[in-house]
Parts: sequence; structure tokens; C-alpha cells
Amino acid sequence: MQEVLETAQNVARISSQVRIEEEAVNRLCKKIVEERVTVPAWNRRYHFDGRGRDRVFYLLVLDSLNFCFWPAPGKAQWGIDCKSEKLSGYYALATALKQALESGIPFTKADYLAELSLSKLKQILGGRGKLQLLQNRVKILNELGQLLLEEYAGEATRLVESAGMSAVKLVRLLVEKLSSFQDVAQYLDHTVFFYKRAQIFAADLQGAFNGREWGSFNDMDRLTAFADYKLPQVLRHVGILRYGQALAQKIDQKTLLTSGSPDEVEIRANTIWAVELMRQQLEQTGGRLRAFEIDWILWDMGQDLAFKARPYHRTVTIFY
Repeated sequence: MQEVLETAQNVARISSQVRIEEEAVNRLCKKIVEERVTVPAWNRRYHFDGRGRDRVFYLLVLDSLNFCFWPAPGKAQWGIDCKSEKLSGYYALATALKQALESGIPFTKADYLAELSLSKLKQILGGRGKLQLLQNRVKILNELGQLLLEEYAGEATRLVESAGMSAVKLVRLLVEKLSSFQDVAQYLDHTVFFYKRAQIFAADLQGAFNGREWGSFNDMDRLTAFADYKLPQVLRHVGILRYGQALAQKIDQKTLLTSGSPDEVEIRANTIWAVELMRQQLEQTGGRLRAFEIDWILWDMGQDLAFKARPYHRTVTIFY
């Protein structure tokens, strides 16, 4: 995704509130190599792992809804109970969709999605607390169902196949066809591309299918990091991202950052460029990893309580 990398680098060069500490980049890369940190395996415990065509559809729905899991101020965080485990965030969504599908709710049918109501989505997700932007999520799934019916005979696999084994083409196809994947911002009169959820769909297919069938792509090395709110939290913790005093105070006080604001764009763009610097450094020191694999390593690190000492930035958005 050259346009994502180039615009991220441009923002990183002129950012006023976020900077990248290259010494910290080198330290973390050295640690990854010395400790032989491996890319986390695809988590089959929380994800649906059934019939291939249903799995593709499941992942497309999952990544269409993969955003904004933190609670609104004064509200309880949304989560679900899975056997003896309490889940929240992304894994709660993955598991809720898995359980709904296995119980017979036909959300892997395009006509069902096209007519999905708010009450039906609440039934699918279940759980406790409140997930933000529920009405937006309904509209996103309605749009997805309508597109699949109109152009792909109702099949998510046909959409994936139309990209011809190119992750980049699949990303651009999603961005072109579905408004909810058009993850783009303006920064000082320049357009900045992120494409977080579109890119993560390609990566999830690769992981879920072990690089085979609908997860077989010939250009996975061209994906970038997926600019969300967890990665910058981790990168800040390890000293790679440094925030100006005003921005640091906003984040630490959990002050909302407006979607598309300079602060928010700087955080996301510097996250992408920091991971690219890590990729370059690892390539030089014998720890060759692709950007999406570094992303998975960092995101997995972020699940540890130690990395949650400082808050992540909060932006109400459908893009991450």
C-alpha cells in the first residue's frame, strides 16, 4: 500500500505533537531478534473455524464491525461471557459472531445482512454493557449485504476472488465499493490514507486459511500496519512514540480526539511509519518480518496489563 506508506511518512516528517524515537525503535527490534519473538498464531479459540465459504463471510462481517470497542464516558464496557471467561473488545466481537453463527443465525447470508435491523444486531452480539455506534454498525452491514447481492451473487468469496490473489487489490476493492472502508483523512491540505479495516481483512484471511485457499495472496509484504488505538498505546509504552505535552495530557485524561483532527492523524500516521521503520531495521538485523506481522506482535503485546498503564487515545469513529 504505497499510498498509505508515503502519506504516513509525509505526516511523520512534519508532525508537531507526535515524534518517533529511532533509538527506541532499534531497542525493540533488538529485543525481538534476541528473544526470538514469533508472530502470534491465528487464534482459533475465539474465531469461527467452520466451512471455508462461511469463514470468509464471517471474517468480512467481523472486520466490517472491527472498531470502537471502548465504552462511552459513564457507560459500562460491552463484553460477553464465554464459558468461564469474560471477554471484551475484539475477542468479544469475534466470539459473539462465532456463537451466533454456530447457533443458526444466518448472518453469512447477504439477504439477511441487507435487511438486518438494530434489534437483530443486538440479538447477534448479546452481552453486557453497551457497544458504541450500533446504528452505524447496522448501516455498514446493510451496505455490505446489498453490495454482495448486487455484484457478487451474495457470496463474500466471489468478492475476494475478484482481487486475483492480491491483498492490495482486495483492499482497494473494499475501499472503492464500500463507504465504511474509506478510511482517509486530510492533514494540512494533504490527503492521508490509512485503510485499517480493509487491510486487516486481507491479513485475517491469510491467517485464518494459513496462506491457502481464500487466504492465498502474492503481495502480503505490501500491507502496512493497521493504525488503530492499541498499537500507539504499545509504541508509546516502549518509548517509540513521543507525544507533546498538550497531546499527552489529552490522552491521559481520556479527552476525546476528533476523528480527522491533526492530533489523531499524527498518532495514526506515525504508528504506521514507526512500524515501517521497525520492518526496515529488522530486515537489516536478521529478523525479517512483514509489517502486518509486526502489527500482530505489537497488538498481542498490548493485551498484557503492563502495556495498559497509560490510556490509549479515544476517537469515536467507524474506522478503528
